[in-house]
This record gives sequence, C-alpha cells and structure tokens, in this order.
Amino acid sequence: MTADATDSGEPHPADEPEVGACATAAEGRRGGAAMARARRRHERRARLTRSTRVVGLASSRAAAWAVVRARQIGRSELRRRQLDEQFTIRTAEQAAAHLGQMKGVLMKAGQLVGFIAETLPDAAKEALASLQSDVPPMAPSLAAAVVRAELGADPTRIFRRWDPVPVAAASIGQVHRARLPDGRDVAVKVQYPGVADTFEGDLANAQLLYSLFGRIALPGLDPVAIVDELRACMIDELDYRKEAANQRRFVDHYRGHPFVRVPAVIEELSTRRVLVSDWVDGLTWRDFLAVADEPARQRAGEILFRFAQGSIHRFGTFNGDPHPGNYRFAADGTPTFLDFGLVKRWDVGEWERLSPCIDAIVTDQDPAAVVAAMEAAGFLAPGHRLDPAAVYAYVSSPYEPYLTDRFTFTREAVAEAFAKITAVNGPHRAVIRQLDLPASFVVLDRVVWGVSALLGRLGAEGPWRAILDEYRRGGPSGSTLGAQDATWWRHR
Repeated sequence: MTADATDSGEPHPADEPEVGACATAAEGRRGGAAMARARRRHERRARLTRSTRVVGLASSRAAAWAVVRARQIGRSELRRRQLDEQFTIRTAEQAAAHLGQMKGVLMKAGQLVGFIAETLPDAAKEALASLQSDVPPMAPSLAAAVVRAELGADPTRIFRRWDPVPVAAASIGQVHRARLPDGRDVAVKVQYPGVADTFEGDLANAQLLYSLFGRIALPGLDPVAIVDELRACMIDELDYRKEAANQRRFVDHYRGHPFVRVPAVIEELSTRRVLVSDWVDGLTWRDFLAVADEPARQRAGEILFRFAQGSIHRFGTFNGDPHPGNYRFAADGTPTFLDFGLVKRWDVGEWERLSPCIDAIVTDQDPAAVVAAMEAAGFLAPGHRLDPAAVYAYVSSPYEPYLTDRFTFTREAVAEAFAKITAVNGPHRAVIRQLDLPASFVVLDRVVWGVSALLGRLGAEGPWRAILDEYRRGGPSGSTLGAQDATWWRHR
C-alpha cells in the first residue's frame, strides 16, 4: 500500500471488515493449494523423466547386447571375450553419463556397482568411479536456499566466510568450505533439494539398473538384495541429524587415539539437511594412490582395517559404508574418517549369536563346528542336509586373509572371492539357497568386503589374523600400530 493510496482515504488492510479478511485467507489457501498442485505435477514429471532415462538406458543396452551375442557366433574364445569387454566398458560409460546427472538413489546405485564390481574391466571401473569424483554440483543459489531454509539465514550471514563453489559433490549432497565467526574452518554438507521425493521411484529404477549389470557382467548379482540394502542404508542417510549423532559417537569412541581421526560435529548448525563439522585437509583416495609410497600405503591399509575391527569388537558399532570417498589421507597414509550416514550398532545378544560363527570359521577352521554355530544362530534351519565342507567352503571365502599367518590383498584375489560369494547360480547355490542371514550380518558382510576391496587396491600385506586376534581375544600386538593402539586402550 503506497502513501498516496492511504492519504486518499483507501482503507488500510487492518481496517477492512472481517469478511474481507476471510476472503483474503481463502484466496491465500487457494493460492497455496495451487502451488502444492504445481509442485506435485513437477515432482511427477521429474520422476517420470528419471524413470524414462533409466528404462531407455536398459533398453538400448539390452538391444546392443543382442547384437553382441549375434556377432559372437562362430568367433574364437578370445574374440568373444574382447566383444564382451568392449560392451561392458561402453555400458559402464553410458551408465556413468546418465547417472552422473541424477542425484540421489540412482547415483548411489551406480557408485555401489563401481565399488563392489572388482570383476569389471579396468576401463569400466574407471568410468563408474567418476560417479565418486566427477559429480556435477548444484547451483550456488540452490545450496544457499537449503542453508537458508534449515538455518534461518543466508550462509554469508551465518559464516564469516562461505565458498559458494563446493569442494566435493556426492550422491545426496555436496560439501562447501566455510569459516565460523570464531575463526574455525568447517565443512558444510548440504543435501540436494528434492532427493527424498524421488526415493521410492528411484529404488525401482535401481533394481532395473542392477538387473542390467547382472545380465551382462555380474551374473551373481542379486538385484533385489542389493536394492533392499540400498533402501535400508539411504533411509538413514537422508536425515543428517542421524549422521551427526553417529559421528558424535565415533568422536567420543576415538578421542585421543594415536591414529584414528574423526572430525567433530558443530551441533548448533547441524539439521536434517545441513551437517557442519570441522574442516579436514588431506588427499582424496585417488590423489593418495597417485603419490603414496609403499610405507604410506601399508600404513593406510592397516589403519583402515584396525578402525573397522576396533569399532566392531570394542564399541559394538561400525561404519557400514567403507568406500573411497569417505577418507582424507595425510602424506604418511594416516586417514581421517568421514561420512557416518550408515552406522550399525549391535542389538542386545546379536553379537553373541554371531561371534561363535566367526570363531568356528577363523579360529577352529572346522566345518562341523561352523554348521553347528550357524544352526544355533539361526543362519541354517535344522534338517538342511548340507555338506559341512560345502558350507565352510562358501562362508569362509570373505575370511581367507585370516586363515593364514600373513596375507597380501590384491584386486585379483578380492575379485575372485567376491565372484565366488555372489554367484547365486554357481557351484555354491545349494548353500546360498538355504542361508538365512539377518540384516546385521548383511551390513557386517558389506564392511568385510568393503574393507577388503580397499586393501586390495592398496596392495596391503600383513599379519591380519594376529591383528584380528588383538581385537577378538586381546592377543599380543601384531605391529607397531598395534602397540600404540593397545597403550591407548589401556589408558582410555
């Protein structure tokens, strides 16, 4: 209302009769309803567009696969393998190109394929690895809008310094560097707007994506099981308040530790879609591998392993998402641990049921004892009639590094073991069909495989059985790092 209108005797809104206020409120409601309908239409169009892109990718690659199969007829074994490899690489490149533009579940799905699929050709793995490092960020204005909605003011008013260009972008959010009024540098993780809205629809599309890779390159991949795992982990990851609580626990667990580093959370600035923690300098996984000497690689590998085992056995809690994007490395190989969106805590009695199975596999190496422990834990039903030797051959695969005094992790060894454990229609199918694994074991299995994959890429070598025994039975320190850890634990 302008001054001229007021001076000319036009009524002020506050002076209008009640019926006018009701009419204005009704118009506001109608306007709000119209905006809500428009938003729903936009969301439906967005979901349809995402589904169409994934279906189009799957359809085009299925047609191309039929062409490859036809071209392989009458060719030599070498030529058939070459055609298979070329097709797999091209599929990975196209999947990365499509998913790199689609935040949320679908990008996470592609990252997971690239991480677990050690059997893929190197060029295919490199293409999918771009989903970890080459994610296009959201516009600075969108990131600022999320901060404003969550914290009540523009980031330039909350922080003394705010860098609108993110330093990292991932599947459901991106990280900005900022400075607090007290001078501390912090990392501000901002969730992409709309990620939660596409969650369920994207899970169905992810299953289609996994089915595609299962047909062409990963015949042991179970799309339903992988999508169930994806659903379970991302429900928690979509709420940064849960991640902040998880991270606080790890800060408390490892306070004062000689080589495990976890950045502190800035409580008052962390909400459902914004997470603020201490800034960490360091090398990304890719940069570390490019410059690290052998001692640094070995140190990094042992610390990654000790962090996983120490968390599981001492604190009954562990980070269920060990992948390359979740670390920053010092030059000597010491990692800082990031991203605690997926954390598992043992329920009462849960570890007590699981632990005897691991003892039977690793310590006793006794097939009959393994079967008895798995029956007692409910992993196998009575009357299954499985050969104990066949059961042991299957379930011991992830634990091979701990069945001997020293072991060297390699990418080839991890790929071979992973192919064996995931071959649902392979030689171990009879055992796989009768196993009933609880969710806690599935997440633990993910940790075992995830850490193994990292150690394979590092070429980590060491007395892994002795190190595991430190945490499981309080055995003697198997290395210099073990001695440091034991001293810290005694005085904790």
